[in-house]
Amino acid sequence: MFETVAVPVWVLLLVALFAALSILERVIGPSIRWFFRKRAERVVAEVNKRLERPIEPFKLARRTDMIQRLKYDPEVAEAIVAHTAEAGLREDVAFEQVERYAREIVPSFSASAYFGFGTRLSKWVSQMLFRVRLGAFDEENISAIDPEATVVFVMNHRSNMDYLLVTWLAAERSALSYAVGEWARVWPLSSLIRSMGAFFIRRKSRSPLYRKVLARYVQMATQGGVTQAVFPEGGLSLDGKIAQPKLGFLSYIVSGYRPDGRDVVFVPVALNYDRVLEDRVLIKAHQSGTRRFRAAIPTAVGFAFRHLWKKLRGKFYKFGYAAVSFGEPVSLAQFSESHPGDTTKALGAELKSRINAIIPILPVPLIATILEAQSGPIARETLVAETEALHARLTGTKAHVHIPRGDLDYAVEAGLRLLVLRRLVTETPEGLAVTPGEEAVLAYYANSIRHLVEQA
Repeated sequence: MFETVAVPVWVLLLVALFAALSILERVIGPSIRWFFRKRAERVVAEVNKRLERPIEPFKLARRTDMIQRLKYDPEVAEAIVAHTAEAGLREDVAFEQVERYAREIVPSFSASAYFGFGTRLSKWVSQMLFRVRLGAFDEENISAIDPEATVVFVMNHRSNMDYLLVTWLAAERSALSYAVGEWARVWPLSSLIRSMGAFFIRRKSRSPLYRKVLARYVQMATQGGVTQAVFPEGGLSLDGKIAQPKLGFLSYIVSGYRPDGRDVVFVPVALNYDRVLEDRVLIKAHQSGTRRFRAAIPTAVGFAFRHLWKKLRGKFYKFGYAAVSFGEPVSLAQFSESHPGDTTKALGAELKSRINAIIPILPVPLIATILEAQSGPIARETLVAETEALHARLTGTKAHVHIPRGDLDYAVEAGLRLLVLRRLVTETPEGLAVTPGEEAVLAYYANSIRHLVEQA
């Protein structure tokens, strides 16, 4: 028993390694986890002091606990039974599918990542690229929202910059939970996005089992008071207009609502830009009739480095203005009482109408609207006069027109400068003219406010 045993050095090292890992897991691990948990609790406590809507306990629950709760949810169990009967699978196989779906969907929110890194990065990038402005803001009604209600920001989707702008501008009110498409499910981006509280969805999935798991997560988060941000269009606008809302996400919230539970308040949010960074990619997809955006990572990297080099040389010009408007909220409790039939469809139409009404009108869309209507070159003086006339019509309908510095002449110059720099508009001896071949780009920007112009 006490005899010496000779073993190879590699075996000894392997035994020592396993012993060290065991000690780390059993003795040191709990202390490390306790330290970081207490640190996270202190961060949340400090953040909640300055938030209008504190972070709800649901958002702070451990990811593994939420996955287990979702897996064993009674409604999900019923869906598993139905799925196995329809697909001819064993229940344990369907249960494994549910676990994969749950792990894919459930985020792992970190207050430190969100407020210490995410919001600061969002602000820095937004202000580096654009002159950010707050458009319409229904402060009275937004401030009057019941503190116990769940708030859902419902937004039009113009650019991937939308996430950054709204995250930063809403940072003093609450931490937002985004529904993110499959494009973000790449390492290490997926881990960062999960730590920001976002959850992944398969927008094109037709699996009833997957839809049930997703619906139950959305309903649990809504009942738990998690502030959410959704894009009802289901994707970026390809032509500049707001598309008809896809009602799947809204239907999850509406079907999970209970009159004796929390109210759900939808806040319409409208975004617009003087330049959408992805505009040519989106226009090309619209012309081809497909939403398939082919891998543009090299293009995006090249774009970033070109403008970074300009920044370092002091030759970088911001991409104009970006504006966000917050409209009149819609209470689901009140809306469902007045719309007892197909509440989801009526709610989608109402939210789209309210978003359309508060779209910020910026210099480039304003100038693009006028230039697009011309059959030939237009003199600068005529352009200014037509802009003044259009501005008067729009303000008469209470549309929110952003005039930089309160100077309409400067607004015309600012919008025109961007269009000329991008070679969308050419200065000729006869006047200003749309560059041949760039008509679709001008129409894309004009489309963002076309409905307001037609109403004026």
